[in-house]
Amino acid sequence: MPQNTKYVLMVKPISFTFNTETSGTNAFQRSDQTTLSSQNLALAEFVALVQLLKDNGVQVTVVNDTEQPFTPDSIFPNNWFSTHEDGTMVVYPLFAPNRRAERRADIAQLISDGFVMHDILDLTPAENEGKFLEGTGSMVLDRDLRICYACISPRTDKSLLVEFCNKMGYELISYTALDANKNAIYHTNVVMSVGDQFMVVCFDCVPNAEERHMIKQSTSKEVIEITLQQLNDFAGNMLELLNDKGEHLLIMSSRAYGCLTPQQITSLEKYARIIHSPLTTIENLGGGSARCMIAEIFLNKKKEG
Repeated sequence: MPQNTKYVLMVKPISFTFNTETSGTNAFQRSDQTTLSSQNLALAEFVALVQLLKDNGVQVTVVNDTEQPFTPDSIFPNNWFSTHEDGTMVVYPLFAPNRRAERRADIAQLISDGFVMHDILDLTPAENEGKFLEGTGSMVLDRDLRICYACISPRTDKSLLVEFCNKMGYELISYTALDANKNAIYHTNVVMSVGDQFMVVCFDCVPNAEERHMIKQSTSKEVIEITLQQLNDFAGNMLELLNDKGEHLLIMSSRAYGCLTPQQITSLEKYARIIHSPLTTIENLGGGSARCMIAEIFLNKKKEG
């Protein structure tokens, strides 16, 4: 299975701001950074990242957010759906009630119009049981080796992980990841990233030695470790994509790039060309970075005509 794709979808924000419904489980959010111009600043960061991706040959579909209902985190579409090589779209149960309106039938239809989609796996009824699984935020998928990595948190339910892995054909590797205050880290995709030939992971936040060993031994790819401080600067929240020439690109924020050591950059550049863009407002208020903003499309593109 391919680990990377050249097709992505991103949602252009219209009401981006600090989301009080998610802040209790996302320690990366900073309410003190909210300003009257937060939406405009986030929009400028979004537009710049989209342009950077397009300039580098990634095929980006941009969908506009809607004014109603109020969805301050719509800029992070990878939490509510994922797509898979067998033609399946998976739709996920979300922790915050005001995020559930991000799930839009018109976006699913837009994807279906352009790509071959055979089935939808709907996990959203689990919300009625207080169980959540927030897409490729909760899960970091090694599609190549068929491994699903996930740190358990209020937003990532173990039973739903098992259900996803059983239905989609993944081996589950779940673990506990804690921040400096010993709180569960909300999403796996800030702890680690898996590329075609490498894995970036912060072992400083995984207190259990057996779980650290399990993660290390699970892969034949080069393991590049980052520190807890680098995790806090979103160095784990990177994503490898392909461009229209088949070149491997590694997308991250400028904050994430700036905290990497020369040795880490050299290791990553063996496998992909790094591109980065400033995402300060989105990171501070939304508690997510570049990877969170990009929903990958792994479906086969329909032939035109």
